[in-house]
Amino acid sequence: MSNVTKTQGLMRAMRLVESANELPEFIKVAEKQQLSYTQFLLQVMEYEKKRREEKVIEKYLKWANFPIQQTLDSFSLTNQPTIKTKQFNQLKDLGWLDQLYNLILLGPSGVGKTHIAIGLGIKAVQEGYRVTFVTMAEVIQLLKTEEISRKSQIRLKRLRESNLVIIDDLMFIAMDRREANLLFHLINHLYNAASVIITSNKGPSEWGELLGDPAIAAAIMDRLVHRSEVIQLKGDSYRVKHRTSIFEE
Repeated sequence: MSNVTKTQGLMRAMRLVESANELPEFIKVAEKQQLSYTQFLLQVMEYEKKRREEKVIEKYLKWANFPIQQTLDSFSLTNQPTIKTKQFNQLKDLGWLDQLYNLILLGPSGVGKTHIAIGLGIKAVQEGYRVTFVTMAEVIQLLKTEEISRKSQIRLKRLRESNLVIIDDLMFIAMDRREANLLFHLINHLYNAASVIITSNKGPSEWGELLGDPAIAAAIMDRLVHRSEVIQLKGDSYRVKHRTSIFEE
């Protein structure tokens, strides 16, 4: 057994798995650059740290369950002038997340609500926060099946332990009283424990009708709006404006 192989085995035993896999390449570089033992060790440790951080981000991105990878860099403020550049940069800084602020993104379909929500979620994951993305229909289904479905239990456990929960299309569907009550208990659990991003094409004044219970609607709204920023997006649907056609001009 060569010394390199022995060293790789020791590194794996010490849980330096990522560095162990790249050890032959590290040795080549070290010999070429005539690195000292200290410089070589520092290079290995920095690589191990970087790869561990990358793997954590990869895991959190998988757990977040984003339907599509849409970053803030690909969001065009030209198409959504209702958000000023300064406001957009403040959202990107994620200071509101540390302060447990909620964001409520309102507006018609296609104006960028979900894009902004996912972009902020991805940025949060990259900064080390735990994030969960669910649609309104999904979260209601998870809550209704929690007692009988192991899959629902796992997803809701991750959701409740998240630093940021994104609920897309809130109030897109009408709920009965039981469903509204389940949603209230979830929002109440997240209150003062995590930030929530809500996207909706219905304003808070219309939520009561869709929830089917004014008292529950008021309780949910009280917890979401207490410490929040409400952003009203306007304009025409980006998808409609930039639709493609099978016919040539």
